Amino acid sequence: MRAKEKVINLALQGAGAHGAFTWGVLDRLLEDERLFIEGISGTSSGAINAVALAYGLITEGRDGARRVLADLWGRIGLNVPRMSTTAARSPYRALALEGALALTHTLSAHELNPLNLDPLRDAVAELIDFERLQAECPIKLYIATTQVRTGKLRLFTAAELTADALLASTRLPSWHDAIVIDGEAYWDGGYAGNPALFPLVYECASSDIVITLLHPLSRTNVPTSASGIQHRTRELSFGTTFLREMQAITRAKKQVERRLLSVGRLERRLRRLNIHLIEADQFLAQQAGVSKLDNDATFLSLLRDRGRTQAEAWLRYNFHHLGKRSSVNLLELFG
Repeated sequence: MRAKEKVINLALQGAGAHGAFTWGVLDRLLEDERLFIEGISGTSSGAINAVALAYGLITEGRDGARRVLADLWGRIGLNVPRMSTTAARSPYRALALEGALALTHTLSAHELNPLNLDPLRDAVAELIDFERLQAECPIKLYIATTQVRTGKLRLFTAAELTADALLASTRLPSWHDAIVIDGEAYWDGGYAGNPALFPLVYECASSDIVITLLHPLSRTNVPTSASGIQHRTRELSFGTTFLREMQAITRAKKQVERRLLSVGRLERRLRRLNIHLIEADQFLAQQAGVSKLDNDATFLSLLRDRGRTQAEAWLRYNFHHLGKRSSVNLLELFG
């Protein structure tokens, strides 16, 4: 490997349709031939992106990964009439999404979707050969789900990944029934890890973890409207495990770096570990919570383009940090 080439691990957060932003980030990172990916941890839409990227690498390398990502999001997207080509969303579209969300507060997933229709399953089944992925996956893959019975995090690796396991990572109980695998029911992985970082720390060799965040780390305003409060409480519920894990990593690194010598394998790993963040831009951070349900193709393409722009800026200012140090102040953000 040449001096300018870097090996990274990716941790991909989930947030429904906002995962199209991560699609754009990945599309730009895959263009950069100086970067090599060792492992990916993904949750919900982050899991969808992770698996699409991994399977694309099998088929045609970097170009294949970009193509499968584009094909998958192209199948997820709908062409909604009279949607603006700008950032603005039709008020009728917004009202329809708000109404659909309101129904989930009074009706169960089984009542809302008695036929258990699942367009995402169809898209995944058409694009990804899971038997081939199990046998040939070129990267380490960790897909997060939440065990309904215990609340524990369950990670599926490439060797055991199926369509059911991938879809379980996206299974919000307000919209879909749980997915049962080997007698255990699973819901969206965001409840237990969004994303899970520890497999990239313990089971990968690269010193650099690049995290794509779709939820802002902080918000300046306290919400007062009912919809604003509900949106923020959902963000908090899906971000708590990530923040706790980052606090634990930050404090452990601080303790290790105070010592002159690192004796154990974990201590050496923590000393070398570098954390990098590619965060949602201001436009995405200001979107109402209901926009996570919006699979309009124009909106998804807009998010992809903004993700590419954010990744381009991150590469310009932070590539040189890879292999040397974290590009964010961990103590300030998580200490």
